[in-house]
Amino acid sequence: MSCLWDSIAPSGAAISAEFHGRGASVALAELAAGSTFGTALEALRGRSVLIAVREQLAAALALIELDGLARRMVLCTPDLNAEQLAAVAATAEADAIVLDTSPVAPPPAHLQPYVVAPRPLRAAVERGSGERTEWILLTSGTTGTPKLVQHTLQSLGGALPTQPSSGERTIWSTFYDIRRYGGLQIYLRAVLSRSPLVLSSAGESTQDFLARAAAAGVTHISGTPSHWRRVLMSGDAAILKPQYVRSSGEVADQALLDNLRAAYPQARIAHAFASTEAGVAFDVNDGRAGFPQTLLDHPSGAIELKVVDHTLRIRSGRNAARYLGDAPAVLVGGDGFVDTGDMVELVEGRYYFRGRMGGVINVGGLKVYPEEVEAVLNADPRVRMSLVRARRNPITGAVVVADVVLADPASSGAADAPDAIKNALLDACRRSLAAHKVPAMLRFVPALEFTAAGKLVRPGA
Repeated sequence: MSCLWDSIAPSGAAISAEFHGRGASVALAELAAGSTFGTALEALRGRSVLIAVREQLAAALALIELDGLARRMVLCTPDLNAEQLAAVAATAEADAIVLDTSPVAPPPAHLQPYVVAPRPLRAAVERGSGERTEWILLTSGTTGTPKLVQHTLQSLGGALPTQPSSGERTIWSTFYDIRRYGGLQIYLRAVLSRSPLVLSSAGESTQDFLARAAAAGVTHISGTPSHWRRVLMSGDAAILKPQYVRSSGEVADQALLDNLRAAYPQARIAHAFASTEAGVAFDVNDGRAGFPQTLLDHPSGAIELKVVDHTLRIRSGRNAARYLGDAPAVLVGGDGFVDTGDMVELVEGRYYFRGRMGGVINVGGLKVYPEEVEAVLNADPRVRMSLVRARRNPITGAVVVADVVLADPASSGAADAPDAIKNALLDACRRSLAAHKVPAMLRFVPALEFTAAGKLVRPGA
């Protein structure tokens, strides 16, 4: 594929989203007669451009118009502050910035601003100059200034279908923001296959988004495990009637997969592994947590996996090319494999994710992976989600503590329920885990905090 515009035009599919608190929908065919930049689009040819809009719809349209025309486009996430935005602009050597009526942060003064409209303006424009545009994504889960990861349209979407699916009409949606890797994958799936796409909005409640997605007839939808746990807690999960439900971005434990199967018995339930640097490695559709060893022993397609020092590594045409700026190279040891930093353990022919390499809790010199303990807690049907973290201890250096959100919050208020549930959860941990992994303290909380990417906020992340 030469550029995104050539891949989708002409198309009757539409992208719909909330735009400044009101619903908006733009058919991709509308861009054929104009541009959301008007005649200013030509001025962005060959430039390094920051896309720093607040609204997802504006970002979705800007990507289509700038790919193949700009030299580089940087997808700025909406949680950047002014200092971070300036640092990103400097690293990307940006000389222009795309804004809407509420930019993510005050833009650096030296960047020439261009405003994207919510609908195409009639204008005679020529797209697709043949420029091989760099797609720059920001890493998530970092403190300070995120790293800038260089992709191309080919590395991001080269393995995705470029024709409409046969049979029933596919309508895509995602809880992700499309400016992050997980959301961008769904955006590209929809655009390249000319399927309608329904985008979420940062200001929407889970219930409102579900209602809008249901009204649009969404058939395929993705989100993080944390997104899906909030859906299950909302009481409105059943208003969706999807054919395909996908989870990615965090460890999908067996309890979540089972709960999604119960909520959507008619749907195919999948969980996928991908990272901004490594790209998509695989998706699993057998209803079980983890992934089979056969993916390493007998790789399919052009994706190779290996495990080194218990961390998963990936080599494929979907790997990023490099980091921009002073960050280290993406490729590991010259062999082309990207170290994901995700720890895995082989158990009876299947690998299970144990957590991030940097998230290990050290209890007296013994390792504890928070996600391993959370999987045991979440397996109890009375638990909707949990967060395991470290607490300082003068003897062991740290001990394990857990915050738990119950599926029925009212049950924690009953006279004897809290102690009974707590004892049952700790007993389950003692049966399944080594003694140093059992929480020294467990408390019930009404909610847990999430990042802007829809993941649980973990200490030090």
